[in-house]
Amino acid sequence: MSEAGNRRGSRSWDESDVRIRPNKKGSRPRTKNRPAYEDAVLGRVVTVDRGRYTTVVDEDTPDERTVIAARARELRRSAVVAGDIVSLVGDLSGGPDSLARLIRIEDRRTVLRRSADDTDPVERVVVANADQLVIVVAAANPEPRTGFIDRALVAAYDAGIEPLLCITKADLRDPAALLANYEHLDLRVIISRTDESVGIEATSDDGESARLSHGAVDALRDELDGQVSVLLGHSGVGKSTMVNALTGSSRATGGVNAVTGRGRHTSSSALALKAADAAPGTWIIDTPGIRSFGLAHVDADRILKAFPDLEPGTERCERGCRHDDNAVDCGLDSYVDEGLAGESGPVRLASLRRLLTAGTADPRGSAHDAKELGQQ
Repeated sequence: MSEAGNRRGSRSWDESDVRIRPNKKGSRPRTKNRPAYEDAVLGRVVTVDRGRYTTVVDEDTPDERTVIAARARELRRSAVVAGDIVSLVGDLSGGPDSLARLIRIEDRRTVLRRSADDTDPVERVVVANADQLVIVVAAANPEPRTGFIDRALVAAYDAGIEPLLCITKADLRDPAALLANYEHLDLRVIISRTDESVGIEATSDDGESARLSHGAVDALRDELDGQVSVLLGHSGVGKSTMVNALTGSSRATGGVNAVTGRGRHTSSSALALKAADAAPGTWIIDTPGIRSFGLAHVDADRILKAFPDLEPGTERCERGCRHDDNAVDCGLDSYVDEGLAGESGPVRLASLRRLLTAGTADPRGSAHDAKELGQQ
């Protein structure tokens, strides 16, 4: 063996013997340090469309304006939704062809979420920072689904958002049987009947649906004043018509398919709108009509917080108790039997278990809900 070979074989190797190919994208080392962006301006996201975020800055001031922004690269894995409060830098003029940069999502007060179905582990954020959820259903045409209402209530309770039930087209069918399912919940209800007044046009293609009454719109306006509210409902129930009446906008409205009994989608993305003639901070977020509302992310203990009269009874439960109809030796049973939840304890417990069971039913709402209500 040559002398050079002996030298290589006898000495130890170190990092200087390793050749590193230069990075084609540059050799500058990456850093986790990010600029503080102390000059960033806060804005409210009102809608999202193909990678562009429409925001409102300097809200409720003479300088209020709409600014379009693109998301910064470091946020590419973070969902930005209507209702988010975000930090913006760059061109904040709001002029034609201007584009700001969205560099941070501020802490959210509330998050309304859903999953595609009850087995899907991926949560989808619907809206952020909402104070209340308005669940809009029709008394008929399309048929109301208690499964959908139950699921929306669960999502609201889970998010810490106050629910409100709005029933349209009540002149087509008396909603008393539907409301009987929720009479023992602390749930605000607004009902629209066309016989109360001439009303606001909301007629579907088949000409069978009702107008929205002025009284219901005024009552809803009072409930929404000073709040950020999200409207949720199936297509064809008059949701977009209600939004138009409250905000003065012109969101497209649609009818109900005579064959399937389902509404036609008229909204493709969530949109936050300011309510007309309302207190500062009054926002209404219209959402696309939905077909399913999965609850894979929901924790039963969070739903219990909406039942303060029952929650103390869970101290009697074994660890891991789901408190539903299938629970063995659930402490809530003895708690209610002893009268510790008051006279309405039994029906309140039945309501709680109905909601807890919602996560195991069809995410679209049971197709036979109407029959269960005696509505043929």
